[in-house]
Amino acid sequence: MTIEEQVSKGIMAAMKAKDTVRLEVLRNIKKVFIEAKSVAGAPDQIADSESVKIIQKLAKQGRESAEIYKSQGREDLYSHEMAQVEVLNEFLPKQLSEEELRTALKAIIEKVGATSAKEMGKVMGVASKELAGVADGKAISAIVKELLS
Repeated sequence: MTIEEQVSKGIMAAMKAKDTVRLEVLRNIKKVFIEAKSVAGAPDQIADSESVKIIQKLAKQGRESAEIYKSQGREDLYSHEMAQVEVLNEFLPKQLSEEELRTALKAIIEKVGATSAKEMGKVMGVASKELAGVADGKAISAIVKELLS
């Protein structure tokens, strides 16, 4: 079952359970999927890899909004936004731990043959492709910088 189908089924389940937060998030995901499909030349079906990118973007926006709310002392909005992010995270692949990420990046650095910080671009190119969806770009960048320096 594709992520798009999971979202549609989730909407029905959330409506039956009267789970307003979950329903709001799932409807938002579906809206973004429909917008992505309506772009000229877009396929009728969204691939799961594209779905993951869309949901990651929504989760990142949610986390950023939550941090803004927290810094302004709006705990009510912060907790609501974080609840939405939790629902989004259910549709994302499990993220690598820092230790697993570090191990994967060491292997990529060896494979590329990078020895200095000047070759960070080569490593980041390979790492971004191989670790797409399972690790955050900022975390990858920070660890690669640390390993190459």
